[in-house]
Amino acid sequence: MSFKEHLLNTLNLAYPVIIGQLGFIMMGVVDSLMVGSLGPAPLAAASLGNSLTIIIFIVGIGISFAVTPLVAISVGAKKYSECGIYFRQSLLVNLSVGIILMIVTIAGTELIIYFNQPVEVTILAKSYTKVLGLGGIPLMLFQTYKQFIEGLSVMKPAMIIAILANFVNAFVNWVLIFGKLGFPSLGLDGAGWATFASRMFMAIVLMIYVMNKSYFKQFDVSFHFKNINVKIIKKILSIGLPSGLQYFFEVGAFSFAVIMIGWLGTNQLAAHQIAINLASVTFMVVLGISMAGGIRVGNGVGEQNIKQVRRAGFASIFLALCFMTFSGIVFITFRNLLPQLYIDNQAVISIASSLLIIAALFQLSDGVQAVGIGILRGLTDVKIPTAITFIAYWIVGLPTGYLLGFIFGLNVQGVWIGLLAGLTTSAILLTLRFNIKSKHIIEV
Repeated sequence: MSFKEHLLNTLNLAYPVIIGQLGFIMMGVVDSLMVGSLGPAPLAAASLGNSLTIIIFIVGIGISFAVTPLVAISVGAKKYSECGIYFRQSLLVNLSVGIILMIVTIAGTELIIYFNQPVEVTILAKSYTKVLGLGGIPLMLFQTYKQFIEGLSVMKPAMIIAILANFVNAFVNWVLIFGKLGFPSLGLDGAGWATFASRMFMAIVLMIYVMNKSYFKQFDVSFHFKNINVKIIKKILSIGLPSGLQYFFEVGAFSFAVIMIGWLGTNQLAAHQIAINLASVTFMVVLGISMAGGIRVGNGVGEQNIKQVRRAGFASIFLALCFMTFSGIVFITFRNLLPQLYIDNQAVISIASSLLIIAALFQLSDGVQAVGIGILRGLTDVKIPTAITFIAYWIVGLPTGYLLGFIFGLNVQGVWIGLLAGLTTSAILLTLRFNIKSKHIIEV
């Protein structure tokens, strides 16, 4: 298969995931737009609450990703009977993780008071985050079914459900944030309940779809467990836990950056929320490319075809570079206009505009590192990439951000330059790792 064919096949797999991921992130955009109308404090509290929640939930999401390359490798090796086994054991693992995520998030809200944030932000964030914590179980249920069918290269159902969930989220936001249709006005908490409702919708609808689709019945995808297969669970966790830690280190760094920015003031934190929200939209696109690339690489591993593995991986990196170049140009061109979609506060808009210039610069690095993690997971190579992400964000990125932001007085812009340094370090090291690792046959 030629490089061009790999590009087209990766795009064909990626676009439903991209649309689905954009649908998922659009829920956050809609939340920010609606909450932004309440003022800077609720918007800053949403930033803080979302950061705390995602730093916990991302570990579970990373664990759920493990089933996709395992199923893709089984498909490439034509060992179809293994696919259902991986699904059932991952369902057991992920539901257990979902319960843990819920408990840890709700308990973790007690730590918000120690983050040295503005008082009004702390009060709002604590209540909001407790509501978000309830979504741990439906999130992991949805992720289990989503990652399983994507390992089979079935990408569109999750995309359609994510799009529909946006309507659920927006409607419940309107009802509960502003107190419509006889419901009380819950403000920021209303946005939290809307997120919970949309996650429940996504989990239930995807589960019903997969269980009733004739193609999937051969894999026995009903909601039960034949037995506990310790060997398979260990295999899932050997990929899932490091994958979760990879995202934990990255998202944790960005979340800690939120805390540092909160020390600078409410306007800086609100501006950060706007800029990172916009950057998250482009990240969802390359995350879709990353997932598609990981599936293509996994298929190549199952076939024991080094040439196909390398072409699939580098085609994914090339696609990410093309898109992120375009998105960087958009950020620079419309840096003064985009923040106005969120808030009518000139001080916040001015800060957010300057951050979008830095965001434009780290688009390339962000795209490459995101794809690098995905294609290495397709090789089931997760331990060294986990170490790379820790070094990039916690040894390079955050210390650089603190030094520039607080010691050299570059303010919130200095913190963002530190994030740029971390992303660039990760991108370079992960690409080098794939280049080395993909030259050898991976035993499956």
